[in-house]
Amino acid sequence: MKKVIVLFGPTAVGKTQLSVDIAEKINGEIISADSMQIYKYMNIGSAKPTEIEKKGIQHYLIDEIDPRKPFSVSDYQKQAKSYIKRVIEKKKTPIIAGGTGLYVHSILYDMNFSTLPSDESFRKRLEDEAAQYGNEFVHDQLKTLDASMAERIHPNNLKRVIRAIQVFKETGEGIKGFEESFIENVDYQYILIGLTRNRDALYERINSRVDVLIESGLLEEVKELVALGLTEDDISMKGIGYKELIGYMNGAYDFDYAVWLIKRNTRRYAKRQLTWFKRYHHTKWYNFSNYSFNEEIINDIMLYILPQLRKD
Repeated sequence: MKKVIVLFGPTAVGKTQLSVDIAEKINGEIISADSMQIYKYMNIGSAKPTEIEKKGIQHYLIDEIDPRKPFSVSDYQKQAKSYIKRVIEKKKTPIIAGGTGLYVHSILYDMNFSTLPSDESFRKRLEDEAAQYGNEFVHDQLKTLDASMAERIHPNNLKRVIRAIQVFKETGEGIKGFEESFIENVDYQYILIGLTRNRDALYERINSRVDVLIESGLLEEVKELVALGLTEDDISMKGIGYKELIGYMNGAYDFDYAVWLIKRNTRRYAKRQLTWFKRYHHTKWYNFSNYSFNEEIINDIMLYILPQLRKD
């Protein structure tokens, strides 16, 4: 069975460099699983790898999609699977690398997107009700239909609340739990590698990265995107770093507070990422904080990967 390496972890943990180093050693090519790096023009805030950082390794699903156009997890799944096939046909090893949980999940599991509700008018009505009466108003509607699901979804996660209501209205049933909703994808053998760091070290890297992004011109990048016609309503602009600076530009708070929000929201996102990825029980985890040099962690990972790649 063909092998696919899946490398994931929280933001700023060190995935980009490590994935390139591994690709060099195993004749691999990298397919990004990052929901922000996929967009064109959004270079600074998404921390895209530079050509120097790529070291000549072919990367896919980076800088490919116009941020003014919609792009779904379903779209990602189709394109990523197409690239996996292409890399294997080139006699190379695909490496899925990124931190967007749903993107990774769409590769590991056969998520059936064709059954998702598509009644736009109903969705719009619920969104209008939330805007007029508050998210709790819509969340209360879910409670009357599916109390157990309402307990699992926070009222402010309006998108998921609305989807749950739509599913119930159209099928008469609630959304199934995570484990029973998807069937494992058996097209390939997946080698799962999880990366982490001790919390203080990770948070320090996150704060430092945000400072670097600001110094590199993130605010100017956001202004350029707004000039292209993008607003806070576009999915692409809801990414951390972009939405906070739009708030600053709209006068909601001052610049220093915007930077503080970016750091705080990124740290919170990293925590959610780790929670998500730890549900994959077949993952081999590596903690950067246990190593003095990157070469050491790379060597350990290679000792784990190579025997599996050599198996028939």
